[in-house]
Amino acid sequence: MNRRAFIQRTGLFTATAITSPILAAGKEPLFRLSLAEWSLHRSLYAGKIQHLDFPSVAKKDYDFDAIELVNSFFQEKARDAAYLRDFKRRADDLGVKTLLIMCDGEGELGSPDAKKQNEAVENHRRWLDAAAALGCHSIRVNAAGGGGGTPEEQAGRTADGLRRLCEFAVPMKLNVIVENHIGLSCNAAWLVSVLKQVGLPNCGSLADFQNFNLPGGKTYDRYKGIAELMPFAKGVSAQTTEFDADGQPKGMDFRRLLKLVVDSGYRGYVEVEFSGERIPEAEGIRTSKRVLESLRNELSAGG
Repeated sequence: MNRRAFIQRTGLFTATAITSPILAAGKEPLFRLSLAEWSLHRSLYAGKIQHLDFPSVAKKDYDFDAIELVNSFFQEKARDAAYLRDFKRRADDLGVKTLLIMCDGEGELGSPDAKKQNEAVENHRRWLDAAAALGCHSIRVNAAGGGGGTPEEQAGRTADGLRRLCEFAVPMKLNVIVENHIGLSCNAAWLVSVLKQVGLPNCGSLADFQNFNLPGGKTYDRYKGIAELMPFAKGVSAQTTEFDADGQPKGMDFRRLLKLVVDSGYRGYVEVEFSGERIPEAEGIRTSKRVLESLRNELSAGG
């Protein structure tokens, strides 16, 4: 199915319409902030908080009104309707939106083994169901090649599996988005080639400020990568790990990265994703949020 026929058949919204918040009267912020569940992975794995508690923790402890989930924290609950209703009720009662589910460990969408590729597509479908039940706009998948062959061959196989998953997502009005996360997806140019091959409006990127590590100890230029991914972005992860003495994220120019995001025309959510291990999670989340709010104010004023 080509892109034009796909759009005519489904009447699918444009990428911006699906992902951007509805503009209200008055001045809107350049972007809104959400909290990625991975920011609390140490507390979740240690049992200090439960997945069902996440909306409350995000709102009451950190003052977020939007969250992004990770499937590993409710792995067996994807098709548990009662559990999902409970989670949604808790979030709704607090005025917290659930934006997306990050899906890991569900197989290679670009596997050269047809059976394994089919299994990967099917494994992800349950998360589409869960995302629909929770009121999300997307699921985030890994699409990193795999199985050998040239990068171009891996891109073709990955695009095939990703396209099939996107087609399942259409009646649910959901996006399937790919993060620069692992493998070949850390090469933004390669990932863009995959998204172009898919060529469907509900397929896009989750542009992550980190995760540009290439084989052999090399790295992809993060500023080039973010600029390349933003035309396809339906989500942005301002991932942080450590901070300098001034409370600024180490290893990157956060202002430059956010300006690339804003200048692209993106007006969706930017997620706070603190993945560091050296400082308390609460400190990392609050520092990240403070930096993003400060830079948003600066950029809003034309800085």
